[in-house]
Amino acid sequence: MIMFSGSQGPRLSLDEGSVFDIGSCVVEGIDLAPGRAIPDDGDPRIDHSLEGFLFTCGPDHIRHREPIAGSETSYPLHGSFSANPAHSIAVTAEDDDLVARAVVDVDLAAGGRAQLRRQWRLKGDSGEVQLSDTVLNIGETAFPTFLMYHMNLGARHFDGGTRLEGAMLESGGVPWAFGEGDRDIFCVPAGHGGWAELRLGPIAAIGGKRLKVRFRTDTLPHLQVWRNQRLPAYVLGIEPVSHRWADRAELEAAGEFNILQPGESRDYGLAFSFV
Repeated sequence: MIMFSGSQGPRLSLDEGSVFDIGSCVVEGIDLAPGRAIPDDGDPRIDHSLEGFLFTCGPDHIRHREPIAGSETSYPLHGSFSANPAHSIAVTAEDDDLVARAVVDVDLAAGGRAQLRRQWRLKGDSGEVQLSDTVLNIGETAFPTFLMYHMNLGARHFDGGTRLEGAMLESGGVPWAFGEGDRDIFCVPAGHGGWAELRLGPIAAIGGKRLKVRFRTDTLPHLQVWRNQRLPAYVLGIEPVSHRWADRAELEAAGEFNILQPGESRDYGLAFSFV
């Protein structure tokens, strides 16, 4: 892990062994990542990733496994990115900001190759963490590209006053323990241009601060949120995502695949801060 922190904002660890994702996220001395309080999906790649504060789902598939057409195999759980190591890592200071860059190459489950060019920026003036990603088709065949950011938080830090608030939510907000029972999920449109914003809080464990998440809606037009309190899991996930909640066949039939031709790229971005 590479430690990434400045005079303001959270103290992060960046996982060079898996997509340069975020492992720990420490605010006011509290690590908000869920650690082992996660559901076991039977895939050690994903178990490792789910333990951290943010992991990247895609680029050839998101969500649960689905069969690859014409094959006896399936797209892996949450796509092919997870567990691929980063290279060309550089951490530099740019004026008051701290910047970390890396490249991740991935062999896709159905053939082809993709590359993630990733930049983390920690703003010196505000403590906001900004992520800029470019997914590039470096193979010889086209593929439909998907992306989802899983921001996972240990729900043990929440109480009855902690809420999700955003313009995309019904009535502008819901309790963090929305729905019924010990787990639930929803996926809603978040916009089709500009940036969407979601807030989670107040979180008493970090002095009543709120997590503010912003994300690009030109390439991440949906927001998915899930929670799981089925012990030993105790986690809430905030997930900006490229596609609505539907299986691949339905998305393809509706013309909603985003095809990336060889040499083409697609840009994604999000930011978060504790305010």
